[in-house]
Amino acid sequence: MKIRDATEDDAAACAAIYAPYVTDTAISFETEPPDTDEMARRIAGAHAWFVLEEDGQIAGFAYAHPFAERAAYRWSCTTSIYLEAGRRRTGAGRALYETLFERLRERGLRRALAGMTLPNDASAGLHRALGFEPAGVYRRVGWKHGAWRDVAWVQKDLSDDEGAPDPDYLT
Repeated sequence: MKIRDATEDDAAACAAIYAPYVTDTAISFETEPPDTDEMARRIAGAHAWFVLEEDGQIAGFAYAHPFAERAAYRWSCTTSIYLEAGRRRTGAGRALYETLFERLRERGLRRALAGMTLPNDASAGLHRALGFEPAGVYRRVGWKHGAWRDVAWVQKDLSDDEGAPDPDYLT
């Protein structure tokens, strides 16, 4: 396994991994899978985006993007991770996320948040194992596959530093 920064050239593979989550599950609240161009745009706009490569093939990805637009939120981000079918419980998710967290720390981010449609035992277990703590549940906020869905939010401190952040540090 190799983890590396994603490039635009990885957009098609990331879109292919993500598409079944959109079409076949309630894990993603998107209703149409993004195409390669849209995925390339998302890669370019992320705080950080990593891919897991094995035998020259992309097998998963993890990324972070801004939590919210207002300036006071700029040291917080939301994270997501997607693995191709059959990759759960292989260590791939942990490896991707730990690489992502290190980059986020280097960039000055302080908090990582993740939302997950309930139920999702695999995602809940991974986030718990990586030190995320419950932050709340939005009840019945998304309609997908014929039912209202809840979204649980979890968060993780990326830094123990509670002092004022350097406004010029975030890059």
